[in-house]
Amino acid sequence: MSNFRIVVLASGSGTNLQAIIDQLHGHHGIEVVGVGSDKLRAGALARAEAAGILTTVFPRSDFPNRAKRDGTMGDWIESRDADLVVLAGYMQLLDAGFVARFRDCIVNVHPALLPSFPGLDAIGQALAAGVEVTGVTVHFVDEGVDSGPTLVQREVPVPTDGDREKLEAAIHAVEHELYPEAIRMIAEGRVRIDPDDSRVVTIDD
Repeated sequence: MSNFRIVVLASGSGTNLQAIIDQLHGHHGIEVVGVGSDKLRAGALARAEAAGILTTVFPRSDFPNRAKRDGTMGDWIESRDADLVVLAGYMQLLDAGFVARFRDCIVNVHPALLPSFPGLDAIGQALAAGVEVTGVTVHFVDEGVDSGPTLVQREVPVPTDGDREKLEAAIHAVEHELYPEAIRMIAEGRVRIDPDDSRVVTIDD
């Protein structure tokens, strides 16, 4: 497999980034070539630096608008010659121009079985709805909110006592397995988006 280069965008502590570093960086022909954040003190940056990965920060306050910020961020991603942009707890909405620039090359992980419970606090939404099963979705990013084509999903049972901490722990554990698996499938060239219907994603064995 030729070298497959990914850039990760993260806003928080970076546990999904750590799973990607541990399972993929320097393995299977995959390299994390940059980690960007909107937060100067994001824990994800420290995790990247500990792994010797280049980091850059794009604070919202440094730019007059989202389009300018995302344009600058896009230039940086292209300078890293990235094949895939991975959102790992990145809590900023992306400008439509950025999404178009990297069409079918941006992925996100969401703590629910989309299309159920999109947007913020998906775990809280699931608990409030009283569902017995929720889960994790890895999807391509489009201009909507958690509305892009689904790549893979995995179910997570909701604890019978409705304990949020238990559910969060179970979902995070699945995220840390499923997200690297999905990225590896993309890197291996096994994922195809139907050119006639971008909602249809096929995964080759």
